[in-house]
Amino acid sequence: MRKDNQNPHNLRIATYNVAWFTNLFGRNDVLLADDEWSSRYKIRRRDQLKAIAKVMQAVNADAIMVIEAPDTGGDRNSVRALQNFADEYGLRQSRALSGFESHTRQEITLMYDPDVVAVKHSPRGMRSKGLTPERAPRFDSKFLYDLGVEGQNSVHTFSKPPLEVLLTHKASGKSLHLIGVHNKSKGLHERLHEDVMIKLAISNRNKQLGQCVWIRQRVENHIAAGEPVIVLGDFNDGPKMDAYEALFEKSSIEIVMGDPREHLTYMDDPNASIFLDPMSGWALSSARFYNSELKWYVNTLLDYIMVSPDLAALPNSRRIFHPFDDPNCYAQSPLSQALLTASDHFPVVFDVSIGAPDPNGQEQV
Repeated sequence: MRKDNQNPHNLRIATYNVAWFTNLFGRNDVLLADDEWSSRYKIRRRDQLKAIAKVMQAVNADAIMVIEAPDTGGDRNSVRALQNFADEYGLRQSRALSGFESHTRQEITLMYDPDVVAVKHSPRGMRSKGLTPERAPRFDSKFLYDLGVEGQNSVHTFSKPPLEVLLTHKASGKSLHLIGVHNKSKGLHERLHEDVMIKLAISNRNKQLGQCVWIRQRVENHIAAGEPVIVLGDFNDGPKMDAYEALFEKSSIEIVMGDPREHLTYMDDPNASIFLDPMSGWALSSARFYNSELKWYVNTLLDYIMVSPDLAALPNSRRIFHPFDDPNCYAQSPLSQALLTASDHFPVVFDVSIGAPDPNGQEQV
């Protein structure tokens, strides 16, 4: 259940990439809470499971978009796995929802508190074979689009189709749409000849940006229909993150957010906005990776929560549960250690007063 001091009109949404969550479950989604090594470096499976649960309890969200959720396929099922996990550790986010199955061992699955919100998978768009350009087809099909680099249309697909959720806040009766995203990685994980690396890097960014144009079109459709929408998850990108961005003019983040001059359609994310300011001289981070060549930890912002203008206009707040940069996390040594044990990403949280009255006495979105 919610904490006693939590306002019933508030809604807390989080996104959390849990590194290789699937490897903590065996056949039929039995938890592997043992002393064998997990896929996290020098971390036992039992310790990672406990750490993930501790982090989720601390985040205390009404709904958590889990990126890299357990696998679905064969004798595995992401929803069942996460509900088993929630039951084992007494999490209030006791139910789970998945959408179209991933083509990888990593799903996008929503964990939620059924006492606070009602949810359902709500895919939009028509199925497309990618033979002709179509606006915002269904995310489990194909998208034909020309990004203006290769001089011809490219067919884009998702290995991890975004999870579209219609979420209803029970206390206020208000509904909004969530789009959970795990975008194509631009990273190259092997040493190749320079010419090959350049070609692959451009191809990967082309795929990533094509996916984000697709998502942006869906966002614009929601906004045009007057439907509040939140896009959240791991984008594997940010402004000025690599040299090949100049070929495409914008990062994938900027594509999904839209034109900042168009206030009626611009998706708000203050964390990303700091990245967009070249004079800030600093940036927030939501992930921490060890670079074996530098022998150093690298911090970067990969996880985002972008909200439509109607939601941004409501009283809201943001937080990244970073073990070092967030003072409250740093002050609680057990929580800080749990964040480092659980994953190489940290939860990003959006709080909004969804049932708050406006100055004229009318309830807002």
